[in-house]
Amino acid sequence: MNTPNTFQTIPGQDDLHQIERDLSFHTCTNANPKVLTREQVEHFNRTGYILPLRIFSESEVAGLRTYFDNLLAKYMSEGKDSYSISSAHLRHGRVWDVLTNPRIVAIVSDLLGESVVAWGSHFFCKMPRDGKTVSWHQDASYWPLTPSKAVTVWLAIDDADRGNACMKYISGTQGLGHLTYQLSETDESNILNQTVPEVEKYGAPVFVELKAGEASLHSDLLLHGSDANTSDRRRCGLTLRYTPGDVRAYMGWHDKGVIVCGETPAHWNNRARPNEE
Repeated sequence: MNTPNTFQTIPGQDDLHQIERDLSFHTCTNANPKVLTREQVEHFNRTGYILPLRIFSESEVAGLRTYFDNLLAKYMSEGKDSYSISSAHLRHGRVWDVLTNPRIVAIVSDLLGESVVAWGSHFFCKMPRDGKTVSWHQDASYWPLTPSKAVTVWLAIDDADRGNACMKYISGTQGLGHLTYQLSETDESNILNQTVPEVEKYGAPVFVELKAGEASLHSDLLLHGSDANTSDRRRCGLTLRYTPGDVRAYMGWHDKGVIVCGETPAHWNNRARPNEE
């Protein structure tokens, strides 16, 4: 049977509520990280994020940006928008290469352990003056995964700063567990359909300013979002998602898996590199 190459980016609320999920933060206990420092691991446990991490050189990310420019043009010629390139590693070999890149895998394995599954790849591309926001949310709220141990590497394809609506975090909120949210499905300016209200009570935002080729890393329970891009500059990032092999995926999401570290867990697929670039 053929495995799927497309998945619903935002699963239905009723489907998610039928899954018994552990939505609590699990700290990293690695006392001897190989790439990260102990201070960075401690910072992740305390704040829910690490930044900045230099992944690619200027010349390397320039090549990746050219690739994305061409990919985006292809998708938009098909009537899709700049946020529609999701689960891209299942269709595009170049994205699979980034998702499985040893530099990135070494970083996430310092946090997740000896068994790591890469399962997500989504371009979040805010075009100049596109008017779209990403409301305050927790990734784990959307995902049919349990327990909640996933991390996201947000790789900057373009420079991202406050001027062109970089991401923002609320430090330490990963330790609060699953927070109450409001549905915002009728808000056409919001890319997502959930909004956690009154986040100012949790602290001031940390703006995730990155140069192209740098990345940030955050817990799936960390509150984050981004404002509308009102500038004349594009702001594109590639989100890369990873989880330990002991995490279980429902709603068919195990078919997204690529094993990047350790043996293949029985409950995850291991997708091969696509032929299409």
